[in-house]
Amino acid sequence: MIRSWRIGFVALILVALSGCQALQKVDQGLYQVAESVSERDRITGRRSLSMANRSAQIEQGNAYVEKIIAQEQKNKRPINAAISRTQYQRLVRVFDRIHQVSHLKQERWQPLLIKRNSFNAFTTGGTYIVVHSQLMTDLKDDAELAAVLGHEIAHTVANHVYERQTHAQVSALVGSNSAGRSGYQAAFTHESEREADRIGILYTALAGYDPLAASRIWQRKYTQEGNARALFHHDHPVNAERYQEAKAVGTKVLPYYKKNQINPRAAALLDNNVLWQKNNNEVAAGEGGGVTALLSTALGAYVQHQQAKGEELRQLQQANFVKSVESVLKVESTRKAGSHLLDTRWRYAANGPTLTNVVMGLYLKRNGKIERYVSHVNGYIKPGQVFTAKFSLPNSLNVDDLKKYSAKLYLDDVQAAR
Repeated sequence: MIRSWRIGFVALILVALSGCQALQKVDQGLYQVAESVSERDRITGRRSLSMANRSAQIEQGNAYVEKIIAQEQKNKRPINAAISRTQYQRLVRVFDRIHQVSHLKQERWQPLLIKRNSFNAFTTGGTYIVVHSQLMTDLKDDAELAAVLGHEIAHTVANHVYERQTHAQVSALVGSNSAGRSGYQAAFTHESEREADRIGILYTALAGYDPLAASRIWQRKYTQEGNARALFHHDHPVNAERYQEAKAVGTKVLPYYKKNQINPRAAALLDNNVLWQKNNNEVAAGEGGGVTALLSTALGAYVQHQQAKGEELRQLQQANFVKSVESVLKVESTRKAGSHLLDTRWRYAANGPTLTNVVMGLYLKRNGKIERYVSHVNGYIKPGQVFTAKFSLPNSLNVDDLKKYSAKLYLDDVQAAR
């Protein structure tokens, strides 16, 4: 309905502009306004909010990373090949292939390896990609690394950093109640992460790496860490959902994958593929371009706003469901089944729905760091049923030490069986 109204309205404007010089100047002015608060999305061709042009994005984004480099040097921490020549060469090699098939291949980018014991990589909207050393050792192969690098480049390609900033500024100006909520902000970022995953997986396939590698990362993370869904609003898809969506997207783009070689049709496939078709048509300024640009920007912002609100509500409903189930789970017993194996028995003491995908968690704080361990419960849990959750602990943590660290059991995640 909105689309048909918009097309009719724009058609009337174009007719009026064709014969009126004054209106043409107005339209040119409107186009300049649209240009100052938006840019054409490199993926879809539609308008999206952004108050910084690409030059400003590079300047601001690179300045942030260059401060990190200066801080590393000041603290005498190694970077790049000084951390590991082998890992840095691997990073550069995989990055180069992914960058060649990206929407920003004309820009000169460089990866930065810093020494951190965390599974993380990020971009700041410029031409750097920062990778933590622990991520390099945790990933199993080059295809998994390609998936991560593709995801990070995609954030800049889709202008997520400045899009989020501009959206927040505009929301504040119009007095949006939603934008001030932490849950809404997390949900807005969550949708950007989903988009970056899709773009990154396409890049992975086009660069000659297995596009199903991303799904393997998140399947492994889910097995090891669960979802931690009930603990907070999340700005990234939880591991189980990320695995499922990555597998679906990877399967769709699998026909573009040519092992160990860049797809010769990579450039064309960036605009037209099974995930999206880019709209390269834009009306010129003075010929209705100003009106259409403003309408496109407003409509795009509205759609993003509604998507974020919908995701915020979905997360809240799921968190409430997890908490309601947790309130009726009763610990029947806890037993030391081995030096590093804790056996727990639970009763689902309620007349609620049958449960599935139950993940129990164990939380503790040791040496100033939070540690979480999970146990996946197979099958379905019916009301009144007793079930077992077993926790395997690392060699550095004995079951007898759990009391010393005030360990707590909790429900990590659960779904109602359909």
